[in-house]
Amino acid sequence: MRIWSKLGVIVTALLSVACSVTPPKDVKVVNNFELNRYLGTWYEVARLDHSFESGLERVTANYSLRGDGGVKVINRGFNPKKNKWQESEGKGYFTGSTARAALKVSFFGPFYGGYNVIELDKDYRYALVCGPDKSYLWILSRTPTLDDGVKQKLLQTAQQYGFDTSKLVWVKQP
Repeated sequence: MRIWSKLGVIVTALLSVACSVTPPKDVKVVNNFELNRYLGTWYEVARLDHSFESGLERVTANYSLRGDGGVKVINRGFNPKKNKWQESEGKGYFTGSTARAALKVSFFGPFYGGYNVIELDKDYRYALVCGPDKSYLWILSRTPTLDDGVKQKLLQTAQQYGFDTSKLVWVKQP
């Protein structure tokens, strides 16, 4: 009976994290967001690593409109150990106003996680994105690489919000 109790606590904890869609408490989400300008392909420049992306190179995210008003998300990366491409398709929806860059995204079933744009270039050339807590962070760019000045700016922003940028994985891109 005791094992079931512990298992229940673990499952509840995992579901609460998996279903969390709000940004970390002290992180500001971009306002005046224009989804149509954000659509298209983004290259993952850096990330805080998680099992679903671990070891992947040449990672991209492609965003397009869904028929139901949501956002179709296709994440794609190359796994050099398996010598093959991996791809996952998800769906995203705004958690409030479409002018606020806070979405909930799901790649499996009814479980959603937060997708929050916390820094965005005025020309939509690069973005800093976080999840529901400070263990999720991505640096995205319209090009496979970013110049050092932009990288430093994004790292500073992330550090000011309390993200551990020393643990970022810099993604190999073509």
